[in-house]
Amino acid sequence: MRARGPARTVVLGALTAAAPLSIDTYLPALPAIAVELEASASLVALTLTACVVGLAVGQLVAGPLSDVLGRRRPMIVGAVGFVVLSAACAAAPDVGTLVALRLAQGLLGAVGIVLARAVVRDLYDGPAAARAFAALMLVSGVAPIVAPVLGGQLLRVTSWRGVFLVLAALGLVVLVGVLLAVPETLPPDRRRAGGWRTTRHAFGVLLADARVLACVAAAGFAFAAMFAYISGSTFVLQGLYGLSPQEFSGVFAVNSVGIVSAVQLSGRLIGAEKVEARRMVPLGLVIAFVGSATVLAGALGLGVWGVVVGLFVTVCGVGTALPAATTLSLADHPEHAGSASALLGTAQFLVGGFSAPLVGIGGGTTALPMGLTMTGATLVALVAFTLLWRRAAGAGAN
Repeated sequence: MRARGPARTVVLGALTAAAPLSIDTYLPALPAIAVELEASASLVALTLTACVVGLAVGQLVAGPLSDVLGRRRPMIVGAVGFVVLSAACAAAPDVGTLVALRLAQGLLGAVGIVLARAVVRDLYDGPAAARAFAALMLVSGVAPIVAPVLGGQLLRVTSWRGVFLVLAALGLVVLVGVLLAVPETLPPDRRRAGGWRTTRHAFGVLLADARVLACVAAAGFAFAAMFAYISGSTFVLQGLYGLSPQEFSGVFAVNSVGIVSAVQLSGRLIGAEKVEARRMVPLGLVIAFVGSATVLAGALGLGVWGVVVGLFVTVCGVGTALPAATTLSLADHPEHAGSASALLGTAQFLVGGFSAPLVGIGGGTTALPMGLTMTGATLVALVAFTLLWRRAAGAGAN
């Protein structure tokens, strides 16, 4: 098992990269899709929304199911489904079909995301788990850097349909990695009995734990700030402030390096037991709030550099908080690791998905909606985590 560790980490990280690859790689192709399929921009945008919804809902199904069936079989099914549906997207004859296929692609892509975290929780506890989650996020963190660049370069040599074929090919590589490097990590004697009652009980236990809710709220609203940045920065930085595509790609890449670096530093500090995970979450959220407020100040008159610097500080804060929040949310209920991972991931994508329309209110003519959304999301994350964690501490004292 130990010899497989590095390869397993790479494969698990690649599974968690399904979301940014599915979302970011084809973003440069949205105008071309609208033209070829003779659809409005709003209808084509539904292909993005459908994928995000699928990524959220799929985790709710796959997580509890893996607590019953084990991790390996659902992971293989999810990887196979992602490959098939990515290829099917490339053959979509109209926008309605593409929306439906993107929903299904998100549902199957969600399986790998939720089970990668559950596998880590099966294998590690405490600080070791924090280090493992940080390593996982290092691998998956490369995806947001590569995906937009990959999509843009692919469109030089192929159409948007070719982009989906490349996603299918990447999914096939990950499937082979799962078959070769990821064994079953949940033996039969640790699995839960099947049925809806078991699933309902698992979520009931998790939702009754204020510490789990604190971490889910922190991760969900922090991710909303990230999603606001991802969905709004293209229009703000290029359309409003006039950055070239190359300059925008540079900003995006620097921010991706920032979040990956913050994730690694956070994981190392927690893993070395130099800082408690419960202190790292609010620290990261405070940093993210300061960064988001700087973005808002940029929108109100500080200018493009306020927005750019604020975005970097925000993603670094989110990267600081997420490994700790993930570790804490899965720590106390190892028997429900799949369900806890599902709850965490679903909150991230659902709350994050709702932030995108808010960013678009300004129609790309102002950075104010993006700044307000990011500032509000990080503030809610910080307040919710603080209040819920204190409630859990008070309940424990009683």
